[in-house]
Amino acid sequence: MKTGFLWHEYFAWHSFGTVSGSIPAGGFVEPGAPFENEQTKRRLRNLLEVSGLLDDLSILPTRLATDEELLRVHTVDYLEKLKRLSNAGIGDAGRGALVGKGSFEIAQRAAGACIVAADAVYDRVVRNAYVLCRPPGHHAERDCGIGFCLLANASIATEHLRKVRGVKRIALVDWDVHHGNGAQSIFYDDPDVLTISIHQDRLFRSGSIEERGVGDGLGASLNIPLPAGSGHEAYVAAIERVVVPALTRFQPEMIIVPSGFDASVFDPLGRQMAGSETFRMMTRLLMTAADRLCEGRLMMTHEGGYSETYVPWCGLAVLEEMSGIKTEAQDPYLGWFGLIGGHELKPHENEVLIQAAALVDQIPRPGK
Repeated sequence: MKTGFLWHEYFAWHSFGTVSGSIPAGGFVEPGAPFENEQTKRRLRNLLEVSGLLDDLSILPTRLATDEELLRVHTVDYLEKLKRLSNAGIGDAGRGALVGKGSFEIAQRAAGACIVAADAVYDRVVRNAYVLCRPPGHHAERDCGIGFCLLANASIATEHLRKVRGVKRIALVDWDVHHGNGAQSIFYDDPDVLTISIHQDRLFRSGSIEERGVGDGLGASLNIPLPAGSGHEAYVAAIERVVVPALTRFQPEMIIVPSGFDASVFDPLGRQMAGSETFRMMTRLLMTAADRLCEGRLMMTHEGGYSETYVPWCGLAVLEEMSGIKTEAQDPYLGWFGLIGGHELKPHENEVLIQAAALVDQIPRPGK
């Protein structure tokens, strides 16, 4: 089976007005490009084409998610607000979740693409799948958008699998540099959805190691807040020593990865030091776990990543690994990456992993 891939030109058309980075332009703020823009995604899609890998992927169709599908996660009031702002062509759907003309429909398509991918992976139509969608979704909560995210794409796909397809246990492994607060808040009291977030410590308003879930969901939220400056070895060790044991205990029927590339060494919004080979290795480890635990059922949804030049190489590495196909395209930044020190696992990073690993035994097991 091939790796599924989903992209639609409309994803590149999401535009939310005149800003500079993430701040509205005006006064002393000169207009400029927003951090979250179409270039990182379009350039990744283009690199897949020119490398030849796109020809070997299974291109899956996108569609709009229905209100019924969105309301499994979001509130009626929030969807109505999002529609009003989208029709007006300007506004903020929460905290930094900027909306432009038609943004709701594009966000609907992103959520719908994730549902299509989830079905295709679950039904074994494809080996695994990557959804290159925009706007991103991992910060969106039930009643508001946050930080460029309008709809909770991965969570919407999760609820589709549970409510429609009857999947009992799903794990979300978020490696965006910012905390995966959206899924954590949505499933915080749910023992059948394991949310794991590997992120830069204190880069976001939530994500401490003490946030572990409540009620029946106690233990099903697991945070790995790596210190700023964490490099290749820290990220790989987080997967090997915390994530894989957590998945093994939880026994998911499907693994969904909110895949942000803003933990890369060249990203303007993070202070981490991952490289394309870091993301390749993390993908390999999660695929091996998925093969052992859930017949390889793994899908990824595209989240953050704001380096136009480097996101494509990180994404190519992930999709090469997912597909098992190595192209002739070589990351031109690897030599530069190798000259930067600090990639070894440092004592203060190791301490975080020790603390997180100690929480694995408290993750709810099947039937408990």
